[in-house]
Amino acid sequence: MESLFFNITDTRYKITEIFRKVDSFFRRIDISNGVLFFNGTLYDTSQELRLKNIDSFVMVVLVKEGECLIEDHIKDISFKQSVASVSIYVSSSQDMTITLSSKKCSDVFILFVADFFLKRYLSGFDEEPIDYLYELFRERHSLKLVDQKPLDALSLYLVQKIISVESERSMRSLRAQKLIIEFMLHRFELLDIIAKTITAEDIALAKRAKEILLRDFISPPPIATLARLCATNSSKLKRVFKLVYKTTIYGYIQRLRLEEANLLLKEQTYTIGEVAKMVGYKHQGHFSKLFFKVYGVYPKELVKTFR
Repeated sequence: MESLFFNITDTRYKITEIFRKVDSFFRRIDISNGVLFFNGTLYDTSQELRLKNIDSFVMVVLVKEGECLIEDHIKDISFKQSVASVSIYVSSSQDMTITLSSKKCSDVFILFVADFFLKRYLSGFDEEPIDYLYELFRERHSLKLVDQKPLDALSLYLVQKIISVESERSMRSLRAQKLIIEFMLHRFELLDIIAKTITAEDIALAKRAKEILLRDFISPPPIATLARLCATNSSKLKRVFKLVYKTTIYGYIQRLRLEEANLLLKEQTYTIGEVAKMVGYKHQGHFSKLFFKVYGVYPKELVKTFR
């Protein structure tokens, strides 16, 4: 068995063409030791990638168009990922096939990050995303789906930035690695990781409140009403919710609103002002400042990239 990460040459930023025909292409780009990605756009054709390696890695699959079928030949299971989605997988040793296909168009970005690269950023706290993912390597999964969510504007924006690094004249590896870390930060922060020390009773209470908020985060009930719906009191609900989800109830509502805005901006159907009102903010300026504070980029920059 080979290693996916130790075939890189002295050139840190290396592009390897795997398939190219007319307007279709699929390629591998090595950023540095431990970080690489595949990306491609295929029209009326399919592409198969076979991985039979000894590596431990996190794999982030972004499907903009078409479908992606991932088959684990060790456990004989498969995952089909559809259009406009982002998934996170972990694998400690693999024999898998990734097939990209579409009747019309397939557009994908597949990021691989080695365990030894992630190890540099361990914090020592189990509920931290990097530590949580690193612990999954020890469980020796051939392929485990950790998370799957709809494709949002920020993810699409960062991936386009990562791919466009190819046109830079200098420090391409460093520029790409910086953007890839931003992309990982964004995707990993979307994971709901609950500390093992929290009781089942507290987890159940926090989840009940979360389910209610998910149903209506644009006009959520007051905390006193939310507590009553969860059969508890306000002080206990606020304490338990923060313990489980590591944020206040108000902070979680704001997160849900901004995540929804992130999805709506990708559609390019509404203006920024319309999106702001749709997610519960009366003033576009206030919405833009909050969006920048959380995501590090203003909505207008995302919209500009998609034009």
